[in-house]
Amino acid sequence: MFEDRYSLAFKLYPYKRSADQDADTVVRHPVVVVGGGPIGLATALDLGRQGVPVVLLDDHEGVGMGSRAICFAKRTLDIADRWGCGTAMLDKGVVWNVGRVFQDDRQVFEFNLQPEEGHANPAFINLQQPFFEKFIFEQICEEQRKGAPIEIRGKNRVDHVASFDDHVVLEVATPEGPYTLEAEWVVGCDGASSPLRGMLGLGFEGRVFEDSFLIADIKMTSDDFPTERWFWFEPYFKSGASTLLHKQPDDIWRVDFQIGWDVDRAEELKEENIRRRLDAMLGGDVEYEIVWSSIYTFQCRRMEKFRHGRVLFAGDSAHQVSPFGARGANSGIQDVDNLGWKLGLVVRGIAPEQLLDTYDDERIFAADENILNSTRATEFITPKSKVSHTFRNAVLKLAEQHAFARPMVNSGRLSVPCVYDASPLNGPDDLPDGPEQTRVGSSCKDAPLGDGFLLQQLGDDFAVLALNTEVPTSIQVGDIPVRTVAVATSDESFGALSERYLGAAKSAVYLIRPDQHVAGRWSTFDETAVHAATLKACGRD
Repeated sequence: MFEDRYSLAFKLYPYKRSADQDADTVVRHPVVVVGGGPIGLATALDLGRQGVPVVLLDDHEGVGMGSRAICFAKRTLDIADRWGCGTAMLDKGVVWNVGRVFQDDRQVFEFNLQPEEGHANPAFINLQQPFFEKFIFEQICEEQRKGAPIEIRGKNRVDHVASFDDHVVLEVATPEGPYTLEAEWVVGCDGASSPLRGMLGLGFEGRVFEDSFLIADIKMTSDDFPTERWFWFEPYFKSGASTLLHKQPDDIWRVDFQIGWDVDRAEELKEENIRRRLDAMLGGDVEYEIVWSSIYTFQCRRMEKFRHGRVLFAGDSAHQVSPFGARGANSGIQDVDNLGWKLGLVVRGIAPEQLLDTYDDERIFAADENILNSTRATEFITPKSKVSHTFRNAVLKLAEQHAFARPMVNSGRLSVPCVYDASPLNGPDDLPDGPEQTRVGSSCKDAPLGDGFLLQQLGDDFAVLALNTEVPTSIQVGDIPVRTVAVATSDESFGALSERYLGAAKSAVYLIRPDQHVAGRWSTFDETAVHAATLKACGRD
């Protein structure tokens, strides 16, 4: 069974009594994270690596069963590289670049997501969520060995929360009875149903789409299906109104059937009925084992605000999208990437707490972008009127022969990083003829540099990237250290770097935030301008 096969990834942090349970007075911690899924673990890892003491409370004792999220984008892998666990994910994951779209038994078109040459990571990997969480947890253990102040408490369920101006009080249930602790800051990462959100009486607004989807993860060895993303509209095998097929590590395949809204879920989840759909798709002579199954509905929703005083929400607890497009876990990791450095600066007294309001500004903008793309995909996949169904099928028919129609085919616009064009943290964009892809607000694009890649050298602090212009070997903006990376793009080996950061310009200076988004750029180094933009990016202008 699935739980046995991945037992190493299942029970990672069994319950043990903490010192707080025996303390004479209630203990206050700088940061408490509620929820031990991928977003909660990643939040603890990010903060702990900065030296910020963090306690993670999870009502379970490790990774849950089922593959759930499986598609992890390049941006997520780039972030995981900074945390130290990206290589393990890449080594275990299944790299894929090609997707094929079918209607009935005809291929409509295919696409290739492989980015241009010169990136450390591929466009996507498929990796079961338990492995993704396990690799983050293992990196937490490595950071703990180095002295990172991270504590994970399994079987610690938050039953009540009260938020005040300068702290939060949490009542926690354990197998040995309840106890109370306090936190200066709480980060809610407890999933779409978020008990923490409910305790605070906070809403979750948006749309629930009236359709049901059956997921079956199966183990099989087959040469009939390559390592690609295959999506069928109205498939010839009649197992559902649409079907999605993905390969995962260890010969596990994800099959996703659209089965309609008015269904008997208990009946559909019976093994014989799941096999009936799978046999029609795969053929009766294909041997496979069902290792996990579930039924879900599409929901595109978010909280009105992600920050509520001393409590912040990230991942599915803050926003929810349909799984087509791989925007759930990937956007959650970008939440962590955005929140982590800001909360770290606030806790360490380097930035004012108002910096956390920009987490709302930037990640609500990103959530709305993801919800828009997810909603459009859902409406294309599940047309709800005769007119929209006719339009959808006309687009599919045209796409077989005509390239102009292919961008309109929407089986899930795959996750890309958000550009914070209107962020209040943005500094000047004073690089005439600079490339659009690395404008202020965008995430940095990777490129070969020396024996490695650019993103590896930028690190996870503020950085200045200088191309073909002089820059100090080190920069100190008050109490904020800024590393420098200076490059003279004198030969063809810097072609990708020049294309992505110079464009038609002869020289360039980029100020880059700890989450590797561009905070400002100029033609040459100006100490006053860089200092001002750094302070602005920290909320101290």
